[in-house]
Amino acid sequence: MELAYSPMSKCILSPFPCFTHRPPLALFSRVSISPARYANAPRRLWKMCSASSSDTLVEGRKSLEVASKKEDEYEDLKSWMHENGLPPCKVVIKDRPSHNAKHLPIHYVTASQDLQAGDIAFSVPDSLVVTLERVLGNETIAELLTTNKLSELACLALYLMYEKKQGKKSFWYPYIRELDRQRARGQLAVESPLLWSDAELDYLTGSPTKAEVLERAEGIKREYNELDTVWFMAGSLFQQYPYDIPTEAFPFEIFKQAFVAVQSCVVHLQKVSLARRFALVPLGPPLLSYCSNCKAMLGAVNGAVQLVVDRSYRAGDPIVVWCGPQPNSKLLINYGFVDEENSYDRLVVEAALNTEDPQYQDKRLAAQRNGKLSVQTFQVCVGKEREAVLEMLPYLRLGYVSDPSEMQTVLSSQGPICPMSPCMERAVLDQLSDYFKARLACYPTTLSEDEALLSDADLDPKKRVATQLVKLEKKILNACLETTVKFINQLPDHSISPCPAPFAPTLK
Repeated sequence: MELAYSPMSKCILSPFPCFTHRPPLALFSRVSISPARYANAPRRLWKMCSASSSDTLVEGRKSLEVASKKEDEYEDLKSWMHENGLPPCKVVIKDRPSHNAKHLPIHYVTASQDLQAGDIAFSVPDSLVVTLERVLGNETIAELLTTNKLSELACLALYLMYEKKQGKKSFWYPYIRELDRQRARGQLAVESPLLWSDAELDYLTGSPTKAEVLERAEGIKREYNELDTVWFMAGSLFQQYPYDIPTEAFPFEIFKQAFVAVQSCVVHLQKVSLARRFALVPLGPPLLSYCSNCKAMLGAVNGAVQLVVDRSYRAGDPIVVWCGPQPNSKLLINYGFVDEENSYDRLVVEAALNTEDPQYQDKRLAAQRNGKLSVQTFQVCVGKEREAVLEMLPYLRLGYVSDPSEMQTVLSSQGPICPMSPCMERAVLDQLSDYFKARLACYPTTLSEDEALLSDADLDPKKRVATQLVKLEKKILNACLETTVKFINQLPDHSISPCPAPFAPTLK
């Protein structure tokens, strides 16, 4: 490799896309509720039952099991929907056993007949869809979405919890009973890590997902602490339930379970008003399975939410929908599963210029001129690890510039160039190599050990999805490390010692 002419020998800070992906809780606009907005809210309340730590909304496991034995006394979900406006559709609900014999089977939607791409599987009328428009009334909620009080998920969860206190008198009884049955479980009958024990979260040791789970849990706790304020501001709720203060009526664990249940099935509708963009759709998730390589999405059309399938189905096949371009970490946190064929999987690498560097301000300016930040996030997408490494190198090289005259050359050049000596290039590549090795060392198992675990048919389902996740993360990191090592081996003398760099950028 000729450093004088190779792209690796130049500090070219060309712009590149930066996909900032916050935890889903941060993606939702937050609302507080003013009295007038609840004027049209339904006066349906759901009866509160005792709850165990693994309940979904607020119904206890024993009460749910007893209720299931009397299920024939009540309408099933689909019959209830047909009686309340659901037109004829091309799906049926079936069930599969849960991995835990103490839990009820998982329900899922299948094709009731052969389907072709473009067929409408079902069309659920808006009267059977729960949105903030229904919860808050028909008036605009733009003001509510800017007051930084409560996310849409928390608002919908609180609504369903109050609804549940009405018991079978509630219009939504069949639907919320179905949510209780599903218990926020994903396709593998696994609950979101938000409901795992500390010991189970240790399955994710080494993965940044563990910190994301803990951060999300803290966010849910903060929202719980806002419930009373929101409730007092909601005049209609205050008038209807003057003694039902949310944090007294619903312990935090129950609210968290309800929040996770809503999170696992909420649908983000496109091209609708803010009041309708987050929707709970019977026959939608979690009865529908998510699939990363599917393009079918639930959409709002003419007063209904409908599903147009994107592929052929035989009668009895489970119906799948697209969950958006989410990495596996988000799929696990939100829905309790990991997709090994997920082409949207990715990891984040964060690089930061050294603030103690005497030339920090000049380097920050150079970075800004080329679309980068002093703290820059790089997305490492699966299958594109080499491209990600090539994106990182110019930024890292900038941090290694030490000669003030070279820094002035970078600042004055339209295409910033900083000549790199072989030893300096080696220092940059070694830092990157050490970083990937350090991340891999954080995992308590190796890739081969992960494969051995996954070959065990009796492996605990939570441990299985966690092992799938960390295995895929390691594959991405290994690919990055291999790419970096190849670049080291292409140096004119790859055995040369790296130059010291007291103000090298930091990597996280």
